[in-house]
Amino acid sequence: MASDKKTPQTESSGDSKVPCFLSFRESVAGIALPERFTFPFYYEPHPLSIQAVREIQEGPLSEPGWEHNFGLVPDKPGTPVGKMFGVLVVQKQDGTLGYLAAYSGNLAGKNPNFPFVPPLFDLQQQDGFFKKEETVLNQLNREIEALEADPELEELEAVLNEERKLAEDRIQEKKTELKTDKARRKQVREEAAEQLSPEQLNALHDELILESLSQQRQLKEVIAYWNMRVEKAQAQLDEKRDKIQSLKTRRKQKSGALQQKLFDQYQFLNQSGEVKPLTAIFEKTVFGKPPSGAGECAAPKLLQYAFQHQLKPIAMAEFWWGQSPVSEVRKHGQYYPACRGKCEPILGHMLAGIDMDENPMLTPLTTDQEIGILYEDEYLLVINKPAELLSVPGKNVEDSVASRMKALYPQASGPLVVHRLDMATSGIMLIAKSMEIHKALQHQFIKRSIKKRYVALLDGLVAEDEGFIDLPLRVDLDDRPRQLVCYEHGKPAQTKWKVVARNETQTRIHFYPITGRTHQLRVHAAHPLGLNTPIIGDDLYGTKSTRLHLHAAWISFKHPYTREQMEIEAPEPF
Repeated sequence: MASDKKTPQTESSGDSKVPCFLSFRESVAGIALPERFTFPFYYEPHPLSIQAVREIQEGPLSEPGWEHNFGLVPDKPGTPVGKMFGVLVVQKQDGTLGYLAAYSGNLAGKNPNFPFVPPLFDLQQQDGFFKKEETVLNQLNREIEALEADPELEELEAVLNEERKLAEDRIQEKKTELKTDKARRKQVREEAAEQLSPEQLNALHDELILESLSQQRQLKEVIAYWNMRVEKAQAQLDEKRDKIQSLKTRRKQKSGALQQKLFDQYQFLNQSGEVKPLTAIFEKTVFGKPPSGAGECAAPKLLQYAFQHQLKPIAMAEFWWGQSPVSEVRKHGQYYPACRGKCEPILGHMLAGIDMDENPMLTPLTTDQEIGILYEDEYLLVINKPAELLSVPGKNVEDSVASRMKALYPQASGPLVVHRLDMATSGIMLIAKSMEIHKALQHQFIKRSIKKRYVALLDGLVAEDEGFIDLPLRVDLDDRPRQLVCYEHGKPAQTKWKVVARNETQTRIHFYPITGRTHQLRVHAAHPLGLNTPIIGDDLYGTKSTRLHLHAAWISFKHPYTREQMEIEAPEPF
């Protein structure tokens, strides 16, 4: 890739040079160093990181010639998909400031390093063990697919099913015949008892016993015959299936061995020079083993390169470049934290001993604002929850709606809180003063007879005036508590919406949730298949601001005791 005045300067190889160390194109002399390193899972980018990101975006990422299709150029070959990039501001031992850049995964099936740091292990090396073993696994996949698609397999399954059906019918026919003959013999005995002498009756009895024994032998022969036919058809099918299963077992063994060999290549450094393998890092996690792609994210690549070249980490930031994935909410050019599922265990080792910003998730924002009471009687309350107050106590914070209500109503039975709002969301919540009222209100939620309206301020203009969003959601296992759109494993999530006002840059909207999934309104607003316009202040799916501009403004429910239809409204705070 040709360089120009916009491209950061990369040091060439040499005894005192660091190949991927990038010098700031513009002076940063007036920017003070941060007191601590960036907490990677929730942060405001430091000005040095912002400068480094701008130079990468205006330099290498804006140049033509990218083989990878980021979805930014119309009609470009390849499946369009954006990528997470990261920068790490570093300082040399002589005090020189610069930065490193990296991307997560690979680009168009390759690992270009212009001017990005290399991966810990290059999966894409054509002569490397991974590609060779991948070729073997791909061949096994093709063989398995061919055997599973073989028409003979379907024919053998059909033959087996037909033989089973015939066997069942013929055996049942024989049993019916034996039952009919048994009834006939009984009738013969009853009629003969009145007509024959004792000697004749004994002779007839012996004759009928022999007939019964003969028919029982015939039934056994019929059963044996048809069992033999079914077993023969089963054996022919099993022979075919066993070959497929044998290949699958071989594939599983080779895949497991390759995975372990691959894990062994990932040895992570920290500033003390301590090396820890990937498997050891994840052995004490919930799953006990690394997830797929662990170690391929931008942050571990950047820190590994810095420690390998005695560079001091100063600050870091990650951003999305290109089209959003189908399942996630990713906005082009926007900053994002490191993923928790893959990166948190790794960075826990790599950043050991480094003085970092405090983890705000251990001490979440709380509020001194009082809980407003919109309605109260001897059975229940309707409250107005302030933003940044938990609905129920968290791992590290006791202050919540539940704890405050318990203090106000110590004699109340039951859990009090009937439903929840996100900590960042303000507005209406129902509080029950007894277990009976709690159950009755929850039953209304389950039956979806309770109606709610939220008001939100969106960071952009929505063209349509109203609509319906149906995007199923599930938790992102690699990055909790973020939610993904997932049509395979997601739970139904449906929202009606209506625009109530617009200005030059924002849209005020009413949401009418039909279901109540975690982050439902936030994802439905921000996702490209939803409104593609995040809520102002959404630090997970949009851009952080003074607060999340989402408020539970109205609720309608039937009073469990008086049976009156209640409608309560909370003043809009923004």
